[in-house]
Amino acid sequence: MERAMWSAVTGMKAQELSLDMIANNLSNINTTSFKGSRANFQDLLYTVLRSPGATSGEGQVPGGIQVGHGTRVAGISKTFEQGPLVQTDNPLDIAVAGDGFFEVTLPDGTLAYTRDGSFRLSSGGEVVTTDGYRVSGFDTIEAGTTEITISPDGALSTVVNGTQVSKGRLTLVRFVNPEGLRSIGKNLYKETEASGSAQTGLMPGTSGVGSLNQRYLESSNINAAEELVNMITTQRAYEATSKVIRASDEMMSMANRLTG
Repeated sequence: MERAMWSAVTGMKAQELSLDMIANNLSNINTTSFKGSRANFQDLLYTVLRSPGATSGEGQVPGGIQVGHGTRVAGISKTFEQGPLVQTDNPLDIAVAGDGFFEVTLPDGTLAYTRDGSFRLSSGGEVVTTDGYRVSGFDTIEAGTTEITISPDGALSTVVNGTQVSKGRLTLVRFVNPEGLRSIGKNLYKETEASGSAQTGLMPGTSGVGSLNQRYLESSNINAAEELVNMITTQRAYEATSKVIRASDEMMSMANRLTG
């Protein structure tokens, strides 16, 4: 009975963490390019009271007796499924249709990566994120620019004082295991050993990376109905495991009264 109580406690703790994850998914349902998370559960160690295949008399026990000690969250991973594309009126809004990340430079000089293509111009003509981080691959946009054109393969051109000017080509970054990236907030990710090294300088639409869509933004890939179902399932699982603790406590009380 005490084993049942502690197993139920592990279940409640796991469901609490799962609910935290679901809450974060739902709260970011309108966040540009947000990628939802998924919890992976794992059972804990087992007490073997009788090993499978053990000899009992003249026969062999086919299944044995193994009692588990509950569950735990083994990991919470990002799902990098494509989110819907939404059209905007901003020429510096760029959505990646397929795999790939934009590279940005943080204030400390380190690199981060994002799928959020809602870019803006700084006072010096640099293309930056909404937090002011410079986006790699963009040439400076001169004063007097009246039109910015970005093709699906990353070719960038502008019209300055009525004259068309060709700029450098935009490139994307890809990782072998994007689920291994570390989320640092502000729609940014950092490279880790689990993600593998960044494969930089990839032309959009080639080498397995996605193409660019100017005047579009990628929406969150969260499915509200699915998350609400997950929330209800988590709530019911938490409720059920709490009843196990109550039942175990009542059984222990009954046993104590009998022995008393």
